[in-house]
Amino acid sequence: MTKARLLRLSVVLVSIFMILLIIVYWDNVGTAHFYLHTSFSRPHSSGAIPGIAADDEGWEALPDVDEFLVKLLSSSLKQNSSIPQKTEQLPVQGSSKPVVSNLEENVRGYDWSAHNGRSSLDQEKLQIERQRTLREFCANSSFTFATKERSFDDIPNYELNHLIVDDRHGVIYCYVPKVACTNWKRVMIVLSESLLDRGVPYQNPLDIPREHVHNTSTHLTFNKFWRRYGKFSRHLMKIKLKKYTKFLFVRDPFVRLISAFRSKFELENEEFYQRFAIPMLKLYSNHTNLPTSVREAFRAGLKVSFSDFIQYLLDPRTEKVVPFNEHWRQIYRLCHPCQIDYDFIGKLETLDEDAPYLLQLLKVDRLLRFPPSYRNRTASSWEDNWFAKIPLAWRQQLYKLYEADFVLFGYPKPENLLKD
Repeated sequence: MTKARLLRLSVVLVSIFMILLIIVYWDNVGTAHFYLHTSFSRPHSSGAIPGIAADDEGWEALPDVDEFLVKLLSSSLKQNSSIPQKTEQLPVQGSSKPVVSNLEENVRGYDWSAHNGRSSLDQEKLQIERQRTLREFCANSSFTFATKERSFDDIPNYELNHLIVDDRHGVIYCYVPKVACTNWKRVMIVLSESLLDRGVPYQNPLDIPREHVHNTSTHLTFNKFWRRYGKFSRHLMKIKLKKYTKFLFVRDPFVRLISAFRSKFELENEEFYQRFAIPMLKLYSNHTNLPTSVREAFRAGLKVSFSDFIQYLLDPRTEKVVPFNEHWRQIYRLCHPCQIDYDFIGKLETLDEDAPYLLQLLKVDRLLRFPPSYRNRTASSWEDNWFAKIPLAWRQQLYKLYEADFVLFGYPKPENLLKD
């Protein structure tokens, strides 16, 4: 009898110890501040964004482990609900123009001119159409491309590194390089308060230095979840994908390539010279003894041509060595639009209208303004000139390489570039 009581007592003590261990673990990884916006703290009202159902159908049907995580994280949110949030103070944004220190920003500058926006009704219709186009082609079995059929669970962790999470406002942003991502990252830093200036969170996006914006340690991205949450990471991702507002911005694929080339190979960029320009010049321009620095190469007139760049993209050997760099990797490979149901699809071509509308939907439009666009931004009207010296066969191959991005995001096929 005594042994049985001791056994029961041991079981109870071990159970209490395990519970305390779990509580300490969750506290250490920052769950108190890394919460879910559940039904009592949703970042936007039901139906505020086109394409989101007004009810929570399917939410109750979550697996037990998800339900446990929701309750656990929700309880920590209740504990923190009494803590005042600085972002609720609605800071006034200054209109002073920033000191531009980055080479690209210095060369191109900002466009501070006023732009006329669409009405909210027009914007809502536009979003519905963009989401419909994306969902129709994702569901169309006759339209195929690599990775289309895989599930979210099949996506490797390292491919989720472009999904930035803001838990303060319940927002997930998939950034696409050369699609205003520098300024959208700045916005996410302000919203999440993930970066401090002399102990105080940044309030004006343009005050944030560019080198901090692209520092991966600045942002909480999905690929970091495993380090924080271990085996619970995928469950947490799915919950956040279901409850948070998810957005991305896209761009005409060919124009995005031109923009990437201009940014990385027409300006002195030591990293891209060493990693990409030197191999391209050797492979496609038959250069052997190349300067050791980009400055010396530019002085000698040795630059990658747009033709070299296109050959590099089409060369089957390229991705056998390393996947495409993010600046020219296809959007569907960066953001997985057939596995993630995005609530808002913005376009660089309509950035001046889309950005304010999105901030309004997120209910943060009184906290900040989206920074102005660059002057001299690469435009679609430049395509004919840039591709004039590119052989027709290469243009057609290039279209096939980026066809999924054209189709999924509603960009017309550039027939004028694909025919004689």
